[in-house]
Amino acid sequence: MIYKILTLNNISPRGLERLPRERYTVAADMALLENSPDAVLVRSADMHAMQIPDSVKAVGRAGAGVNNIPVAALSKRGVPVFNAPGANANAVKELVLAGMFLAARNLCQAWNYVHDLQGDDASIAAAVEKGKKKFVGFELPGRTLGVVGLGAIGVEVANAALGLHMKALGYDPQITVQRAWQLSSGVEQARSLEDLFSRADMITLHVPLNDATRGLVNSARIALLPKGAVVLNFSRGGIVDEAAVVAALDSGHLHAYVCDFPTDHIRRHPRVVALPHLGASTGEAEENCAVMVTDTVREYLENGNVRHAVNFPDALLPRTADEHRLAIANSNVPNMVGQISTCLASANLNIEDLLNKSRGEVAYTLIDTDAPIPPSVRDKIGSIAGVLSARII
Repeated sequence: MIYKILTLNNISPRGLERLPRERYTVAADMALLENSPDAVLVRSADMHAMQIPDSVKAVGRAGAGVNNIPVAALSKRGVPVFNAPGANANAVKELVLAGMFLAARNLCQAWNYVHDLQGDDASIAAAVEKGKKKFVGFELPGRTLGVVGLGAIGVEVANAALGLHMKALGYDPQITVQRAWQLSSGVEQARSLEDLFSRADMITLHVPLNDATRGLVNSARIALLPKGAVVLNFSRGGIVDEAAVVAALDSGHLHAYVCDFPTDHIRRHPRVVALPHLGASTGEAEENCAVMVTDTVREYLENGNVRHAVNFPDALLPRTADEHRLAIANSNVPNMVGQISTCLASANLNIEDLLNKSRGEVAYTLIDTDAPIPPSVRDKIGSIAGVLSARII
């Protein structure tokens, strides 16, 4: 079988090289794929208004955030959406650290001051000596960095803060076992967001934008920060209430706001450093993201295994050459596996191995049988109420 992959953005060649040409056709033009791609690889293109063909079995985002992808609609179709968690973690971590230094030493304001100086060398030197007092900053050792969200990026940032001889305070009620193992024992756990805000000199945000996190940094929590605190946002713009931040900057309660999401409201504020969404903008990060998401999409297409999907459970079932595999996505309701097993039994198919996992409203089942699975059996399973997709692999 030849799989057809549609790319909506320039995907790093390092990632596309993972798709063997004898098994994959890759194109940015839907027509070249006969309007029936098996999967879509995307970076920043907005897919919400896109007519996604019924042939699409998977969507891969070469990055972490999936706000540009209609995840809920694809879930209802039984289509997993993969991302690349952690692949750009080092790039974002380095930018967060750079933001901390920019804020602490007033570097952007100082650069602007020098850039606008006029006159000969003597007059510039005099102006520099006179003006540098306006840009006196502070050092990082001994100060506390509060890290909201301890995923791949948050863990790296918290650990790096300790390396700068700072104190690190983390908050994430949903931290995974994997990330907990990676977190330095020197990172202190905050009891709540309010506890973290009240004890941090700097706050950095590493959570997705959703209903629970929108406006997470608001006037009430900013008021908990000590005078002269810094807010860093390299996550998503909507997590911070811009009006509340600007008011705190104007009053002198906040020292600086450093973010990756410029708007007209903040981009010219003298205490704001707004960057053009540079978080993952390194060659290394783009390559890492492309490689990770391409590998996971390929593994799903060829073997049905799921890893790093934002809407499906992880499901990894080893496969042998003489087994025949069926992959089924369904609503997470009772008796689905029973109904599927009955269909297979009625076709005299013996189940060699089975894996069933669930995540929220979606369940996913991999079944290996001792004989080929006729398309008619797949179609019968696909017609069961609650089955979202059924695929012979």
